[in-house]
Amino acid sequence: MSTPDDHTSEPPDLVLAGGGVVLPGGVAEAGWVAITGERITATGTGPAPAAREHVDVGGCLVVPGFVDMHCHGGGGASFSTTDPAEAARAVAAHRRHGTTTMLASLVSEPVPTLTNQVAALAELVDGDLLAGVHLEGPFLAEARCGAHDPAVLSEPDDHAVSALLAAGPVRMVTIAPELTGGVEAVRQVAEQGVIAAIGHTDARSPQLRAAVDAGATVATHLFNAMRPLHHREPGAVGTLLDDDRVTVELICDLIHVHPDVVRLATRHAGPARTALITDAMSATGAPDGDYTLGALDVEVRDGIARVPGSGALAGSTLTMDAAFRNAVTAVGMSVTDAVHATATRPARLLGLDHEVGSLTAGLRADLVVLDKDLRTQHVMHSGQWVTAE
Repeated sequence: MSTPDDHTSEPPDLVLAGGGVVLPGGVAEAGWVAITGERITATGTGPAPAAREHVDVGGCLVVPGFVDMHCHGGGGASFSTTDPAEAARAVAAHRRHGTTTMLASLVSEPVPTLTNQVAALAELVDGDLLAGVHLEGPFLAEARCGAHDPAVLSEPDDHAVSALLAAGPVRMVTIAPELTGGVEAVRQVAEQGVIAAIGHTDARSPQLRAAVDAGATVATHLFNAMRPLHHREPGAVGTLLDDDRVTVELICDLIHVHPDVVRLATRHAGPARTALITDAMSATGAPDGDYTLGALDVEVRDGIARVPGSGALAGSTLTMDAAFRNAVTAVGMSVTDAVHATATRPARLLGLDHEVGSLTAGLRADLVVLDKDLRTQHVMHSGQWVTAE
């Protein structure tokens, strides 16, 4: 528990009190959070301190703002664009559902197209709408490309990797290590301080271990678009899940991965290596209909996005508050472990845990107020309430 320094200190601008608060040490059933300006100034349990304004969150649960490492769009807007205004609409759609920090994920395109998109998104990173860009391609295996256009996939080389990393604020790159130059590309990305992720891969264990040795630290949406677990060949699923150096992403929409399998993975990886993601595409928060993901057409029916013809899942229409709720109610994760997987672990992986990811004094005042059914009631970003508009 943290408390104001002394009784003579200035009262905080705002105190949220009367409900449960998920603090780094666990759930405080009668907790409070004090905020001044953009920052959390103190947290605690029991009687709340005096403040200029009190907000009663009785019957609710206050959690840190969600951190989504893997998201392609929302609200009818895509991050695969050179229009910053379109990308900003996608950010706004997810922020209303509690995602206060996010990467913009780009699907496979020709390298010049991707460099233009990264450069355009830099404006939103500078404006604190995005924490950076995730390149999910084009260095992916055709055999496991899923909803990526196979015509634009390519093998990595030093020039292409360098051009993409130099284009702007790239924070993560997904690579299939079995490609020619794949392990070398992993090493090149990691040496530049960018997260190297393994995904959309048909690699076997020796290639995967070589990539992790070279610096890969994330498994892109574990289970999806990768060689599955087999009792005589662990594939990407078994090898990456069992490596203590690798954080596993899981799409917790209960469609991409069965809840029993999510439970199995999270029990093995533990809170220190589990990050829940949305992999959301532009149809998130928008009606069913016909959309695009990169250059591919996508049909969304009953909230499920698929590529016509192949039936491949094309991202999701998931939001992070729903992922949190699914993790607790369907998977059986504890509230504290769900907070770790939706905020604390991804923030730490992105090197942002000094700013976001927990309700801790000194960090940015990003939080979500959930009702008894774990549905979002209010969202705060940088000390300001997010409106529903």
